[in-house]
Amino acid sequence: MSRDSLESEVRKVFWPRRRLRRSIYVLPSLFTVGNLFCGYYALTSTLAGNYEAAAIALGIAVVLDGLDGRVARMANATSDFGLQLDSLADVVSFGIAPAILLYSWGMAELGEFAQFSAFLFLICGAMRLARFNVQASKLKSFAGLPIPAAAGLVAATVHFLQTPPDWPYFDAILAACTYMVSLLMISTIRYPSLKKLELGKGKSHLMVVVLALLIAGVIWYSRPVLLTIAYSYALSGPLMKLYQIVRHRDFHAKAHRTQR
Repeated sequence: MSRDSLESEVRKVFWPRRRLRRSIYVLPSLFTVGNLFCGYYALTSTLAGNYEAAAIALGIAVVLDGLDGRVARMANATSDFGLQLDSLADVVSFGIAPAILLYSWGMAELGEFAQFSAFLFLICGAMRLARFNVQASKLKSFAGLPIPAAAGLVAATVHFLQTPPDWPYFDAILAACTYMVSLLMISTIRYPSLKKLELGKGKSHLMVVVLALLIAGVIWYSRPVLLTIAYSYALSGPLMKLYQIVRHRDFHAKAHRTQR
């Protein structure tokens, strides 16, 4: 066999593998681009007054953001470029888009105070992303409410209520909730990381059943189910912190009584 024919045979064997490897590295970035597009679509929908479509787009962006990281880890295709691209996409999809949605949907009548409240959400989200990038290599749990969860909270609220309710001072209540969510993002309160979710270990069949029920609930009862999931996760951090404080005080109280 000549040298040229040998090189041709080698290319036939290894070229598909090289193409497959490149495809695997591109796949997480495709999810990130989809996340960015959903954020852009949410922005344009908000500006057009289609708040329901904006909320749904944000929800899809949250799902895509979770998938790109998981796919990258499963394929061992994580990279610094992917991390930076993901952060830039998150600033648009989970920072700018929900901030504009909050302002336009329920706080516009508060004027400049509403603008400041929406900007506070954006800047706290950006700071949360910056802190995540610094701590990503040694991350075991989230410090502060993740910005996708904060955006999901906004999307779930708009999706559930559809139009702002005719409650007294609803815009002020919404602004106060915006402040609380913003402060949760830059707080040191710990939140569970879904990266630890392993379907192939332990009681995986139970996890599959739970996920199946969640998917079915989202399909048939999307408004109450998504609202429950979003608020349960957002409140899990403060409730766990409160539980730890109470438990710590009880421990010291028992130790003090035994010393007597």
